[in-house]
This record gives sequence, C-alpha cells and structure tokens, in this order.
Amino acid sequence: MSLTPAGEPARILLVEDSETQALELRLFLESHGFSVSRCASAETALDALNEAQPDLVVADYHLPGMNGDELIRQMRLSLRTRALPVLMLTGGNGGERQGLESGADAYLPKSADRDLMILRIRALLRERRAGGDDNPGAAAFRRGRILVIDASATYRTFLAGLLGQDGHQVAVAEGAAAALAALDERDGAFDCVTLDLLGHDYDGLALCKEIDRRREGAAGAGFHLVAISGSNPAKDFLVQAFAAGADDVVSKTDAEVLALRVRGFVRRRLLEEDDRRIAGEFGQRERAVERARAEAEAAEARASLADALERANRDLADANRRLTDAQAKLVQAAKMASLGELVAGIAHEINNPLAFILAHQGTVERILGELPGAGPDVAPRSIEKARSRIGAMRLGLTRIQELVLNLRKFSRLDEGERALVNVPEAIETVLALIQHKLGDRIAVERTFSGRPEIHCTPALLNQVVMNILGNAADAMPEGGTIRVTTQSTEAGDEIRISDTGPGIPEPLREKIFEPFFTTKPVGAGTGLGLAIAYSVVQAHSGSLTVETAPGGGACFVIGIPRQAAQAHE
Repeated sequence: MSLTPAGEPARILLVEDSETQALELRLFLESHGFSVSRCASAETALDALNEAQPDLVVADYHLPGMNGDELIRQMRLSLRTRALPVLMLTGGNGGERQGLESGADAYLPKSADRDLMILRIRALLRERRAGGDDNPGAAAFRRGRILVIDASATYRTFLAGLLGQDGHQVAVAEGAAAALAALDERDGAFDCVTLDLLGHDYDGLALCKEIDRRREGAAGAGFHLVAISGSNPAKDFLVQAFAAGADDVVSKTDAEVLALRVRGFVRRRLLEEDDRRIAGEFGQRERAVERARAEAEAAEARASLADALERANRDLADANRRLTDAQAKLVQAAKMASLGELVAGIAHEINNPLAFILAHQGTVERILGELPGAGPDVAPRSIEKARSRIGAMRLGLTRIQELVLNLRKFSRLDEGERALVNVPEAIETVLALIQHKLGDRIAVERTFSGRPEIHCTPALLNQVVMNILGNAADAMPEGGTIRVTTQSTEAGDEIRISDTGPGIPEPLREKIFEPFFTTKPVGAGTGLGLAIAYSVVQAHSGSLTVETAPGGGACFVIGIPRQAAQAHE
C-alpha cells in the first residue's frame, strides 16, 4: 500500500477518455492501495485541479479536445500545479518524445507491464515527498480566456475549436453588439480578443477602435487584440488596423499561426500574473519581515527606554532624597541661626538686670559691713539705702524670671503636634523674646478680636509669627509701629501683622516666599525665614499672603481654615 506522510492513501488523478481503459486502470491502482479519481478530458482535469490537489497525475497523451501534452504544459504554467508529478501514457511509437517534450516527469507506453507502472508511480511519489508538497497558498489554476468575434458561424466554430485544443476557455460573438456585451459582462477580463476586420455585418475598424477604448478603461485591461484580415492585406489597411488599436494582424488563411500567437501571448500573460503575484507575496513577506524587525527593534528600544527610565527614576529618587536631606539641613540651619540670634538677644536682656543686680549686691554688702560702727544718725539712712538697692535687685530678678518663663513657653511652641494654642498668649511670648530687636524705637499695637484659642501646631506661632515680626523690625531701622491683629470669620481665623516700613514692591511679592530670596544685605540672612513660614502654613491647609498696609508698609496675612481647625477639635 502507498501512503502519504499523513498515513492516508496516495491520491491519483487519472485523465483517460476511454471508459474501458479508465475502469481497468482504476481497479488496478486501487488494488495497490491508491485513491483514484478520473476525468474524461483535459479540460475537466484542469477544473478538478482547482478543487482538490492530488499527489500525482496519470494522463493519456491522446485526449479529445486538448491533448495530454497541452494539459501538462498548462499545468506547468501555474504555481499550483507546476511541481505536481505527471506520468504520461503514450502510444507505441515516439512515446519518449511525446512524454518528455510535454514536460511530463515520466512516460510509459500503454502496452507496458502494469507492475512497471506501479514502480514508476511509487518512485514519483517518493520524489514528491522528498521535495515537499506543493505550495498550499498558490493561486488556483486559470485557463486562458479568449473572445472570438467573427460574422461567419463556420469560422467562429472552427477557430473556437482550434483554440480550445490548447485548453483555453473560448467565448464567441457574431457582431458588434454581442462583442461589446461580452466585454461589458466580463469587464474586459479576457486574455485575448480576435476580431475579423472584414465582417460584413459590422464596421471592423470602428469596432476595433471601440474595443481598444474599452480596453483602456476596463478593470481587466491588458488583453491582446488580434485583428484578422484577408490574405496579403495592403499596407494602408495594416496602418489603419494598427491605428485602430490592433496589437497584431494575422491573415485569416493562417489559422495555425493565429493559434500559435494566441497560445504564446496567453502563456506569457499567465506567467506575468504569477510573477506579479509572487512579487506581491515576496513583498508581503518582506514587509512582514520588516514589520517583525521593526517590532523587535521597537521592543528593544522600549526595553532600553524602560531601563533608562528606571535608572532615571532611581537617580531622581536619589536626587530627591539628597535634596530633601539638604532642605532639612538648611531648614535646621536656619532654625539654629534664628535660635542663635534669639539667644544672643535674650542673653543681652538678661545681662542688663544681672549687671545692676551684681552692682547693687556690692553696695548692699558694703552698707551691711559698715552698720556695726555707724552712729545712730547714719544707720537708718544706710539701712534705707540698702533696702532701696535690694528693691532694685528684686526688679532685675523679676525681669530675669519673666524671660525664663517666656523661654519655657517658647520651647512649648516648638512642639510639632497639633494642640489647642492660646493665640494672644503665644504672640505676647514671641514679642517678649524679640524685645531686644524692638527696643524703644518700635511700638507694638495689639488688637486680639479673634478666637483666643485655635487648634494648630505651636510652630505656627513660633516660626511664622516670630519670622514676620523679626522681618518687620529689621525693615524699620529708624523705628516705627507694628500692628498685630487677630480676627475670626466663618471661613477661619486670621492673624494680620503689618508695619509702617517701606513695604514690599509688587514685582517682589511672588518671590519673597521662595527659598533663599532675601532683600537683606549679604551675610544678613539666609532667605529661608519666609519659605519656612510658608511651608508651615501650607501644612495647616492655610494661606500666607502679603499686601500693602494702610500706612504704606507690608501686611502679612496668616489664614487658617476653620474646617482644618474643626477637624482637630
């Protein structure tokens, strides 16, 4: 039994017109395990090849209509059947020439031993399996399409039969109307059109021009237009025929020449169609390869970009971390600078009462040492003087006690957690601690009309209020007035701090809250005070703005939303 690689019986297409011989061959091949289908003519075999692809074709040389050799030539024109193995059954004489000139892979005389036929078939099937199956994506086999236009019914029948022997599909038309209708019906999709220019029922040259015009506008443009003339046509007639659009002019008496020319053109046209289709398939494959290559490059680029992005994200995270650390260090440095300035001022405030306490202490000690030897008139005066000095010392100690108490309150204001803070008391504490900056040259007016207590972090009144008050004092070196006002609305609470200084120009108001921006001389500040204050207020979902004070100076407005405050009450 002969099986395909898939384990199925090998399929053979038998092309034999004799019913007796076809039955005999079919039974013989099936007895050896082959699956056999039979066609009685070459034309039906070509149609069958479009429906199912066999593994091998066994064809008789002598067939009605198209002979076996032309069948094989037609098969070799199509990619679908070009590599299909064919065993030609020939007559006794000239079998080799008949078989091999047609393009058959092997030949056998019909009188040959049947076992030899089996050996031939199995050898061809082995070669086919070794070479691979036919292209499953190849186009279906197509026969040539020819339109014959002739007024003579006899010649139409003769020419249609002659061209049909080459396997062409032939349509006929007896006049201009039928010819144009056939062209319209097929949308010009013929491979060749033959036209008798001397037809007695129509104007041959006019019809030739009309066919040429429709050929140019038809979807299937490109068919070959063969003009048929009488024997030995005159030169003027040939010129008129070619001018009318004819591609070739053949004498009506040279039917074989006509058949050869049509055969050659149709074959060339079919090969060109295959070439265009193959080129299209290769183009599609090349485009597919290019797309695959582009997709691979794009995937590689995306992967590289993802790696670069990941590295950039890591670098950005590191930079952000370093920036955050740097900002924290700068803020801490600014706080330490403010604290140093505060400590220096407080030390000055403590040093003044401490100096006269020490001076009065020496006076009191001296008076107490002189009392035992003092007379009755001197002793009372000395005691009164000592008592006066002790009272002054008590005032100095009370001032030092107040400073220490304010420092303790200020330390509580530096806590980071939200708490219920007494606003007037906290502002007074800050004013007391920066009194060394205010001195006698700056007056402070207070109007506490807002809620006395609000929920906030004590740093809101430590950093923000002290920085704004310190800046106001620095802005008025010759003296002036600072006004501190609190007020409450339904929306929230406000602390307004204004001064009578020079104010802040409009172009600078958007920059004063930026880190390191300062209007002070070099070395007189870091420019971080208002930036820190702004961040503290933002942490409360509040606002810190600056506007022009009624007296022309600057007015800073600290806004704390009531909603944010109530969330913690």
